[in-house]
Formats: sequence, C-alpha cells, structure tokens
Amino acid sequence: MTTAGTQTATESSVQIKPSLEVLIIEDSMVDSELIRHELRRCDFNVSCHVVQSADEFKARLRETLPDIILADYNLGQWRGMDAVETLRERRLDIPLILVSGALGDETAVECIKQGATDYVLKDKLARLPAAIHRALQEKRLRLDHREAEKALASKVEELARSNRDLEQFAYVASHDLQEPLRMVSAYTQLLADRYLGKLDEQADKYINYAIDGATRMQELIQDLLRFSRVGRQEMVLQSTDIRLVVEQAIVNLKVTIDETGSTVNCGPLPVLLANGPQLEQVFQNLIGNAIKFRDGAVPVINIRAELKGGNWIFSVSDNGIGIAPEHSEVIFTIFQRLHTRAEYSGNGIGLAICKKIIEQHGGTIWLGDHSGPGCTFNFSIPAMENGAPNKNEGNQGSAIGG
Repeated sequence: MTTAGTQTATESSVQIKPSLEVLIIEDSMVDSELIRHELRRCDFNVSCHVVQSADEFKARLRETLPDIILADYNLGQWRGMDAVETLRERRLDIPLILVSGALGDETAVECIKQGATDYVLKDKLARLPAAIHRALQEKRLRLDHREAEKALASKVEELARSNRDLEQFAYVASHDLQEPLRMVSAYTQLLADRYLGKLDEQADKYINYAIDGATRMQELIQDLLRFSRVGRQEMVLQSTDIRLVVEQAIVNLKVTIDETGSTVNCGPLPVLLANGPQLEQVFQNLIGNAIKFRDGAVPVINIRAELKGGNWIFSVSDNGIGIAPEHSEVIFTIFQRLHTRAEYSGNGIGLAICKKIIEQHGGTIWLGDHSGPGCTFNFSIPAMENGAPNKNEGNQGSAIGG
C-alpha cells in the first residue's frame, strides 16, 4: 500500500467525536474543575462554560444555548432548581442535571418532579458521563415525539382540508349537474310520450334505457348532495330526547311501516347532547333498511340503548335477511351495494351517511354480532350533557310502530 493510501485509511478510521456544549452552574472553582475533568471521559468533544450567578446564567442563555446544564443544588443566593424555572419560562428544552455535594432521596425525587433530569453526587462523579448520555437520549426521544406529533397534526389538517375540498366539489358538481340532467330527462320523457310504440321494438327499448338511466342519475346526484350536506352543515349540539327523535323517524316511515305491518319496539332511551335532525336521519336509515331487507317475515325492529364507559351504545336489530360478517366494513362505503337493483332498490348511500353523522358526534358505528336471522347495527354517542357526563338512565320503552 502506498504512503498516500495508508494515510487515507488512517484518517478514515479516526472517529470524530460529536461536539457537546456544556454550561456548568457552580460557585466553587475546584468543583467546576473536577466536573470538567470528568467530562473529558465522555464520548464527546466537550466545550464548557462556567457561570456562578443567576444573572450570568440568564446572560449566557441570551448568547448561546447549551446542549446540557450541570448545576449545583445550593449556590448561596440561588439554587440550581431556579435554573429549571428559568428554562421553563423561556420554553427551552435543555436537560439539567443536578451535581451536588449532598442531596437526600426525598429532595432528589422532588427536584426531578419539578423538572430536573437527573442528579449526581460530587463524590460519585464517575456517574456523570452515563447520566449525560441518558439525558441526551431522553431529549432526542422527546424531540422525535414532538416531530411525530407535528407531522401527524399536519397530516390530519391536510386530510381535513382534502375532505372539505371533496365535499365542496361533490356539492358543486352535484348541484351544477342537476340542470342539464333535468333537460336530458325532460326531453327523453317527451321523446317517449311522442314516439313510444310508434317505432320498432328496438327503438322502444332504447327509449326506456334512456329514461331509466336519466332517472337513476338523478337519484345518484340527489344522494350525493345529501351525503355532501352532512359534512357542510353546522354541527349544533343541544339537549335532545332520543325517544322523540326515533318517534319522528317512525312518522317519516309511516307509509312503509303500515304497508309491511312492521313493528318497532323501543326500549328506554336517554336525553343527551346531540344534533336531533342528524340522528333522525340515522334512525330513519337504519329502520328503513331493516324494513327493506326482509325475507318473507313481517319486520320486527328493536331499538335499545345502554350506558357503557362514558358512551351511550345504541342498537337497532331486525329479523331480516342479515349481513355476512365479511361485509361488515364495506357496507359503510358510499355507493356500496351488496344486492342488485332488481333485488332491492337504492344506491347504497344510507349507511355511509349514518357513519358520517355518528363520527361527527364523536362516536363510531359498526355491525354487531347477531345470532339467528337478521342483523344488529350498533353506534356510540358520548354521554355528555352540557359538557358534563349525562346521568339520565332513559325514558320508558314501548312498541312505537306497527
């Protein structure tokens, strides 16, 4: 190997120590020199500066910020813990290790509670390098945690902004599509009125396809508008009697309930802080689905509520065709259908609207376990009334439909 090659290899094998700026708060020059001597054992290129008073300490912080502070506990006119308070006032995250001649266990624990990172006794300075490494590691973890929180908050805000933009787009697009679609639908209907049955069978089929397509598109746009309005509406919460909400949902479905002979059994329901009109949509969708997705048997729907762990858990169960467990997540996706339109009407948006409303209330909705025919939908609402936990155990239950 050449001389140049040997020199390069030697230089590359030398590990450069990372620099460490240390501020020592100590009124004894002997003790400060002992601390300096011990710091030379650290795996750092250490640069030290010593201050003795509070004024010197504050002045030094204005000039430069150290990586770590080593402070005597008792400094005559002030204490090392006063430096912790100064750091807190200035919102500086700089580890401070107390280096004291004597410090009882109770005092040491209290100092750490107040913000000191660690403590080392002067007759055991050999512990100092390890304490410094530990303090710096803890600081790195705190910084990483704060950066992760900041990144997460940024992603949450970005997602919220994206959702708002999508809701605005859906609202504008759906609103603007209605007028040209009305024209298509109107002229297609005029075409049918004038020429249906007067042309050949193939032409009649094309006309019917056009009418059906325009009708379905109108329904989809109306559903998309309903979905986007849920996110655009102001979320006003007020004391709401859930039983009255359910009763209104049943009134809205009265024709369907009467035609099918359905029964809605309702247990005791609470009064809680909620948006009544939005929860009315939830119950109307769930009851309506229970009636729609039936298989011969007369629909029987049971509505219950139970207070669990600070949340009201509502359940809406039925004796209908049920839902396979593997579809428990996909059913809450907008425009997701499990059946053809020939089997059951609708565009698959009702459960997506329910999910959006419940999440705006701070709750969740899920498909519950159900033994036997039918299915159960559960959803939670925080049990808060005017900012405090709701203690109302609910009103009397009864059959309120059928």
